[in-house]
Amino acid sequence: MPKPTLGADPHERLIRKLETIGELSRADRQAVERLPLRIEAVEENADTVEEGDTPSECFMVVEGFIARYKLLGAGQRQIFSFHLPGDIPDLQSLRLVVMDHSLAALTPCRLAFISHGALNELLDVNPGLAALFWRDTLIDAAIFREWLAGVGRRSAYQRIAHLFCEVYCRLKCLGLAEAWRFELPITQVELADSLGLSSVHVNRVLQDLRRDGLIVSHANSTQIRDWARLKAAGDFDPGYLHLRVDPNG
Repeated sequence: MPKPTLGADPHERLIRKLETIGELSRADRQAVERLPLRIEAVEENADTVEEGDTPSECFMVVEGFIARYKLLGAGQRQIFSFHLPGDIPDLQSLRLVVMDHSLAALTPCRLAFISHGALNELLDVNPGLAALFWRDTLIDAAIFREWLAGVGRRSAYQRIAHLFCEVYCRLKCLGLAEAWRFELPITQVELADSLGLSSVHVNRVLQDLRRDGLIVSHANSTQIRDWARLKAAGDFDPGYLHLRVDPNG
């Protein structure tokens, strides 16, 4: 099982995330360590940023899971992405004044808030970090494209297998998954909202994945039984995550 994250240092969490997608110099690390952060606990299902907000700060996920989503006119919710420890899901608010979507805590979370002023100063003074944060936003866009391809062309079975592969790879590179086991503390309704499916369909596919010997799940814990077959079932290639380390290793 992954090591518990309770009390994780927020600066180290951000450094660990950045090091999964690029190299940090010693000066870059020291600059991140000096970044002023305001830590706040957020309850499950609470919105951290709402569509129409004009934020003056960004937040980093220290612990927990965050969802990026939009509500449609009839009240249906579409989740666009899941954000894990180390992610700064509202980084675009540095350049886009008004939020065009919402972010919500899927679990109890610890968040580290960073003022736009402090973040802009960090990036202005440290061009290597500026390039790395830009790379992070480009990877977010790559994940959006992959999810769009999945919703548009993959079967329900493929979508869920692909999502499990993605979350495992991202958590493993952060040191939050090991031995083919990971925590995915989200409901079947939330899975459905992220994959364009009904919760009944999600339940049926999860049963199929278990029956086929690809996963074993209990509560929020998922054990991958056959990585090669799960990757094949999900048509999964981790290249779009642009990770510096091999998530299969």
